[in-house]
Amino acid sequence: MTTKVLDTVEEFDVVIIGAGISGIGAASYFGRELPGKSLLVLEGRDNIGGTWDLFRYPGIRSDSDLHTFGYAFKPWRHEAAIADAPLIRDYLRETAEENGLERLIRLRHRVVGAEWSSLDRRWTLTVEVADPAGGPSTTKTVRAGWVFAATGYYRYDEGFSPRFPGQEDFEGAVVHPQHWPEDLDYSGKKVVVIGSGATAITLVPSMATGPGAARHVTMLQRTPTYVLALPRVDKLALTLTKVLGEERGYAATRFKNIWLDRAVVKGLRTFPKAGRRLIRHENRKRLPKGFDVDKHFNPPYDPWDQRLCLAPDGDFFDAIRNGHASVVTDTITRFSRRGVVLGSGEELEADVVVTATGLNLQLFGGMPIVVDGQEVDLADAVCYRGMLLSGIPNWAMAIGYTTSSWTLKVSLMCRYFIDLVRHMDAHGYDRVVPVAQPGMERRPVMDLKAGYAKRAERTLPKQGLEKPWRMALSYPEDAKALRGPVADDNLVFGSARRVTHPSDGGRATRA
Repeated sequence: MTTKVLDTVEEFDVVIIGAGISGIGAASYFGRELPGKSLLVLEGRDNIGGTWDLFRYPGIRSDSDLHTFGYAFKPWRHEAAIADAPLIRDYLRETAEENGLERLIRLRHRVVGAEWSSLDRRWTLTVEVADPAGGPSTTKTVRAGWVFAATGYYRYDEGFSPRFPGQEDFEGAVVHPQHWPEDLDYSGKKVVVIGSGATAITLVPSMATGPGAARHVTMLQRTPTYVLALPRVDKLALTLTKVLGEERGYAATRFKNIWLDRAVVKGLRTFPKAGRRLIRHENRKRLPKGFDVDKHFNPPYDPWDQRLCLAPDGDFFDAIRNGHASVVTDTITRFSRRGVVLGSGEELEADVVVTATGLNLQLFGGMPIVVDGQEVDLADAVCYRGMLLSGIPNWAMAIGYTTSSWTLKVSLMCRYFIDLVRHMDAHGYDRVVPVAQPGMERRPVMDLKAGYAKRAERTLPKQGLEKPWRMALSYPEDAKALRGPVADDNLVFGSARRVTHPSDGGRATRA
């Protein structure tokens, strides 16, 4: 399809890429705290919401409580602490409306390239604008002093779906959760869900119970996962809100959950054997008598080497106990005409197979990033304070926690970004770039053993072993790191007139 190139160039101080939970939060913070800066949000899809608008599979929900997954400045008002996607989408739309973000957000604007010029001290973004009527797209240019990339860490256009032998012989439907068909009818049918991560743990009870339920749902896993049941409604949060009021009650609940979550993660990682026994005990109480817990819920790794999965009110276990769902732990030999043939020789009959096999990780939508004519290899970059990248000037990224609520870290990043921009304005700087020391020991940026993290290790940035190059895993740790002094010897500041470098003791020289 023909693409029209527009000659006009727009200029902004800060461009946020992405209007998901990170981008909407960032735009809200920056709009209030940096009122003198021109701001723009570019979103490639038709709607705001990111993950919570893209995924439409049955039962999609957050696996973090919304008192910490939500924003510090906007109380979560619904009684459900573990919330389904429609509630989260409503929350994000309300946030955008209350903060006047509609005028800043441009939908169907996908950034396909970014080039930094040290001479101009500006980013030049190539933006592909889709025609909502399906006509030819247009390409425009946007220039910015800063880019805040709130694009998440996975590919939006495709999930990870391995090709299984004989898959073309299967006479039923094969569906990936990232591309769920609106017209998929699984009522009264046999369903096999391949996978054991958060998506599978969500899908199984959602498809196995309620109106339009499947005849039976089998979760087929190669490796077990730790699954914990948690209340969907936080009764203490409701009490705190009733006693303290909406804002104070929300703040108190947020404080409680931050430290409770930290205690659980730290406790499980410090005492993995005790944690394993505790989780096994809880699983046994919720599963049918005689269920083989050690085969199906005893992972070969310690708690939090991979993410734990949550089952609100134990719905996943209820589906198994009531006979609506089952778990099979085995490998796949091939697909057959009627279903899936396992390594044991057993054949699982299915009308629908859901490949809940994970994500493909990809930063910044896969766009090329060029600095002074040289394309950046992200695998060579090192994360500074978990948000800036060595060798890339005036570029911040929003990557949240993997062992806690994603948004907790994003709020701290936004606070640091605001302080950094103010510091630069106060000293007359228009450029900053982190510089990693030569020979610094590096390790993967994601401290998880999950398949999606391992598959992407060679393409993602790295982290160091010491602060500020090490990725913090908890809100309390990051709160100290990102609320401390803005500048240190790892940052090089500059302007059209001068530059300071850690190696010259901070003396000003020509840029």
